[in-house]
Amino acid sequence: MDSLDLQVLSQARDWFGQGHKVWLVTVIETWGSAPRPPGALLCLRGDGLVVGSVSGGCVEDDLIERVRHGERVDKPSLITYGVTKEEAARFGLPCGGNLRLVQEPLRAVDWIEQILERAARHELVARTLDLATGTVEVQTAARGEAFEFDGTRLRALFGPRWRLLIVGAGQLSRVLAQMALALDFEVICCDPREEYHLTWDVPGTTFSKAMPDDLVLELQLDPHSAVVALTHDPKLDDMVLLEALKSPAFYVGALGSRGNTAARKQRLALFDLSPAEIDRLHGPVGLNLGAKTPAEIAVSIAAEIVSVKNGVALLQKKEGSALPAAASACLAPR
Repeated sequence: MDSLDLQVLSQARDWFGQGHKVWLVTVIETWGSAPRPPGALLCLRGDGLVVGSVSGGCVEDDLIERVRHGERVDKPSLITYGVTKEEAARFGLPCGGNLRLVQEPLRAVDWIEQILERAARHELVARTLDLATGTVEVQTAARGEAFEFDGTRLRALFGPRWRLLIVGAGQLSRVLAQMALALDFEVICCDPREEYHLTWDVPGTTFSKAMPDDLVLELQLDPHSAVVALTHDPKLDDMVLLEALKSPAFYVGALGSRGNTAARKQRLALFDLSPAEIDRLHGPVGLNLGAKTPAEIAVSIAAEIVSVKNGVALLQKKEGSALPAAASACLAPR
């Protein structure tokens, strides 16, 4: 589940706590390449304020008008847009397209607190809504599960935020951290070198002076985690790679030329890493954008991380780059 939806739940909890009437709107069925997938959330306040989205904007406008004109559902209700050709045109849906939503009044926030707390612990959870009774249950979910709606019960997944560990606190790391924050990643920077950590000042990030390999073990990296080593110091970069490449992290990269990457892989092979684990390393890090400046290099790294996160083939890799097996597989004919 997109962490933006966790922000929607957080705002819903706050508005409810302030005494406002609040409704949650969930996408249950959509069309084609819709802006928001099934399970996406919108929170609607009694005075028309909204956070989150379920479409490109027209549907949100209609939901706001409904509330402002006194249409305030008191139990979970289905709403369908695009049934007729005229409605499809009005709401920007393709001819014959449908957008189905569930709108529910928020009556308690204990289940929201539970989801937010468990997601912060990097757990994956599911919320089940019974449309007949309005009751909500929160349960542990398993990776590979998807949003479900059978006409009477809605089951939506909420997971941890995407997380990026940056090793090294130099100029490139600062720019990459800012970009990752804009991409809604939780950002942690690690650098035990005093001359670097004393000047780290990127708001919204967490900084650690621990040894990078120790921090990787402490964080218990999961499939929502990415690691990129940017220190130019093999003693630090190699140490974190030894642990990160054995973890479930979806992305592990390291800065360096093709020659440096080849040498690094030779060093890693001297330790207890399998060839498959070493092949997970993205190096040289980043997509081939002709990047020269720290900002441009940060763009190339961020773009590669997003590509891997979204399962998109890495077609912009530099010629001769080490290409992890997972990325190679997605380049194969389908």
